[in-house]
Amino acid sequence: MLTRGVTLPKTGLDGVALKPKEVDISAAVGLDVDMLAVDYEGREHLPDASVLRDLAEHSQVMVTTPVRADGFDPLGDDSLARTLPEDIRRILVAGHPAYLTDEEKGRAIAPRLGAARKVDSEAWVGTEGIERIAMAAGGTQFELLSRSTARDLRAMRDAGFAGEVAIYAPTVLTEDDDAVLDAVGGYVARRGAVARALPDDCATDSSATGRAREVLLKASTDFALVGDTATVRDRIAELKELGADYVVGYPARGLDEFLN
Repeated sequence: MLTRGVTLPKTGLDGVALKPKEVDISAAVGLDVDMLAVDYEGREHLPDASVLRDLAEHSQVMVTTPVRADGFDPLGDDSLARTLPEDIRRILVAGHPAYLTDEEKGRAIAPRLGAARKVDSEAWVGTEGIERIAMAAGGTQFELLSRSTARDLRAMRDAGFAGEVAIYAPTVLTEDDDAVLDAVGGYVARRGAVARALPDDCATDSSATGRAREVLLKASTDFALVGDTATVRDRIAELKELGADYVVGYPARGLDEFLN
């Protein structure tokens, strides 16, 4: 269980997600928050152990580890997993296909999640695309914010699920529609229901117009945390009331917005 402590000022986020391909994650030492989650974006972008140790002096650090990928495979090559500093926690995921070879994509997920949980019994488990397997594996369920999140949280708690649930959401602290679309338009456009509703070959950034713009702006409030700080703070509070234990925000416009 993650130690509950400092949440990010202004918003109440429990943690901040870092993408090492996009930002210098060492700058996150300036974030006043107790938890940092480092996303996996290919082994070439895996931070050095020394960087992770520096971050861990200020916050609890968790690293996303795809159980099908060489280096993190608990049933095969786990060489990268063994290089992680001892005090770094893991978020176990199936692995995004963009960062996996064809061979890795063909590996069975369920036995690898089970084996990885035996190695790290406190690891979180990313649920995207493998919800039932993730639930069976146990541990904190780490879910992407979606249109069904509120309904799903309520249903899980009403059914008696007592485990922890963490929500991951791109976060944009602005009410400016153009800024929102430039930050998360592409992301929300890839969600299945949104993709089906969008006109073919439409723009997904601030240049989007007409129906595409309308769909994208609506979807940004379903799949991301957007708005002024009060709006985002209220949304996070609502998720907590519904049953989320943690909300982790990815700063879609860069760390500066969270640092300031």
